[in-house]
Amino acid sequence: MSTGSPRVLPAERGIDEAAAVLRAGGLVAFPTETVYGLGANALDARAAARIFEAKARPSFDPLISHLADAADLAALVGEVPAVVAELAKRFWPGPLTLIVDRPESIPPIVTSGLDTMAVRVPDEPSARALIAAAGVPVAAPSANRFGQLSPTRAEHVVAGLGGAVDVVLDGGPTRCGIESTIVDARGERPVVLRLGALPVEAIIEAVGPVEVRQGSSGQPVAPGTLAAHYAPRTPLRLGTAAEPGGGRRGFLAFREPPADGDWAAVEVLSPDGDVTAAAARLFDALHRLDAAGVTEIVAEPVPETGVGRAINDRLRRAAATWH
Repeated sequence: MSTGSPRVLPAERGIDEAAAVLRAGGLVAFPTETVYGLGANALDARAAARIFEAKARPSFDPLISHLADAADLAALVGEVPAVVAELAKRFWPGPLTLIVDRPESIPPIVTSGLDTMAVRVPDEPSARALIAAAGVPVAAPSANRFGQLSPTRAEHVVAGLGGAVDVVLDGGPTRCGIESTIVDARGERPVVLRLGALPVEAIIEAVGPVEVRQGSSGQPVAPGTLAAHYAPRTPLRLGTAAEPGGGRRGFLAFREPPADGDWAAVEVLSPDGDVTAAAARLFDALHRLDAAGVTEIVAEPVPETGVGRAINDRLRRAAATWH
């Protein structure tokens, strides 16, 4: 990891400087409604290569490109399939990433050699302002070391990547707190490649039945779909507070803290049982447990409804890293 610290600027006042850095081939971490992204000019192969280097990201894992406006999609890729266009119209700006055919203007490194690309329009004003000011599509995976917890605050980015980033725009905590949903809607039936902040139920309501695929252990067909991912440095497993144990363990609870005191650190995602609120706190809570000096994190699954499916997906992938 690079030593030193990036220049941290308030998101509302740092747009012009950050946009200049992007145009010059630099790296800018910026807030979206999901998590903080590590951005580079998606038209510049050398700049995109810096993302892989900074994150220690394997070259086979493709990046998501971000646009300032839904109207920019057709200008970038040409003809847009009908269902892709319908989903973009319905959910952009928002936490939905769509798979389209890669245009010639996007270097193969951005898509890890695939003939498809992942693209979205973020629902965060400062993110769209940055992309518009840069005047280019911005490739931006999560601004963290590969496979580790996604950043939902600027301080997570600084702690994780340090001087590997040129500028960090600080927009405070992200609203959704979990990554975008990824959908390939080019075929007869849309395929959800990654569960995320946009619930599958909303997609079904918009375009009808969908297929949901699980994570891959081989080359991913979309970003963030490896079976083992999103992990803290501390070993994590799924479980309940009722399980016996010992030592310095941390517990990630959905609604209520454990009744007994046999836990060195506890984080509660949503006392009201709101899975959307739980998603917004997920990575922030895991960052705190990871920093608490515990030897193991036990994570309680949440209800499999709405964005709760995406929360459990992230917990399963984190656990798979350690088992």
